[in-house]
Amino acid sequence: MNQFENALAQLDEANNVAPFGDEFIERMKSLDRHIEVSIPVHMDDGREKIFTGFRSQHNNARGPYKGGIRFHPQVDLAEIKALSFLMTWKTAIINVPFGGGKGGIIVDPKTLSETELELLSQGYVQKMYPLFGPEYDVPAPDVNTNEKIMGYMLNEYEKIRGEKAPATFTGKAITRGGSEGRTEATGFGGGVIVREFLAKNMLLGLEDRKATVAIQGFGNVATYFAESMVEQGIVIIALSDSSAAIYNEGGIDLNLANKHKKETGSLKDCPHAKDISHEELLELPADILVPSALENAFTEKNAMRIQAKIIVEMANGPTTREAEAIFEEKGIVVIPDILANSGGVAASYFEWYQNIHSLRWGKEDVLKKLDELMVAAFNDVLTLKERYTTTFRNAAYILAAERIKSALK
Repeated sequence: MNQFENALAQLDEANNVAPFGDEFIERMKSLDRHIEVSIPVHMDDGREKIFTGFRSQHNNARGPYKGGIRFHPQVDLAEIKALSFLMTWKTAIINVPFGGGKGGIIVDPKTLSETELELLSQGYVQKMYPLFGPEYDVPAPDVNTNEKIMGYMLNEYEKIRGEKAPATFTGKAITRGGSEGRTEATGFGGGVIVREFLAKNMLLGLEDRKATVAIQGFGNVATYFAESMVEQGIVIIALSDSSAAIYNEGGIDLNLANKHKKETGSLKDCPHAKDISHEELLELPADILVPSALENAFTEKNAMRIQAKIIVEMANGPTTREAEAIFEEKGIVVIPDILANSGGVAASYFEWYQNIHSLRWGKEDVLKKLDELMVAAFNDVLTLKERYTTTFRNAAYILAAERIKSALK
């Protein structure tokens, strides 16, 4: 089952709990449009290479399409469609006035020179230009893209349009109209969700000890999420990056791990921690387990071995439906990606809003607004979870469906 089919199956499951109506379901299962383009790039060695790019626009009932652009060799249309579908729900859950979109290019950006990367970014905008605009479709960074690439794309878009339009892309550098606090936003927002979960005493057995967390990943999202855990007094017992995973039952010193990573380029052989496999990290007896890398970390093959009490999905799509069914049987609570990692799109909204209105907010102001949005979203989802006696994922879909249906009417 590809990711798009999996996303639709999750919608059907939520529909069984709180029926949305056949017409609405059919509407949501259909994308407004998707496009595949060929992007010719003149490489440094003089040859021309053709890259394939995608953009999927799922639904814009609540506002402009919104979603990142990823550069990755395994990008495909099914993935992009699924992620655009999920963005529609994510923006509705966090209650910002956007719809769902997603884009990508099949490429390993590590193999490109800076010149080639700029030409590829420009070429993508040249082919996608008619789809973009502050009031229509607002892309952002995603896997292997960043503020520099957003700058390349914005430059090309404004060149074609013939005027400044900074609100067309979010995730930009501060000097180009980017928002303070956006770098921290996704990880920070996930930390707010954990804080609210614990504040409601939803994780039992912590009366005489601190909660523990194992974090799969050590990129931007995971790093700021980890900082939030430290601030809350939660003990980090495991971390991983693409090359290594480390474990210390008594707790990992986050500052030491950061220092070691910067000095060596890897978490491997970090002082005061032992190296373990990535698989072992997922199966540790941590209270909280945080997948913060790519999709499908949990499948029917490893779900029975997971010992955590709560899984907080900071990655997109880390849990297959088969794995989640096993988690439900075992009493493991899953905070779904469409709630847990929605802080990033909330911050994108703040950036878009500031650009539209020629405003500039400080980091403290942005994170305060983000905290309020995340708390409201968590409480709204929790209310529906308790009303329907269902999972957090089903409750999140139900909440989003109510808001999208209202907008369609």
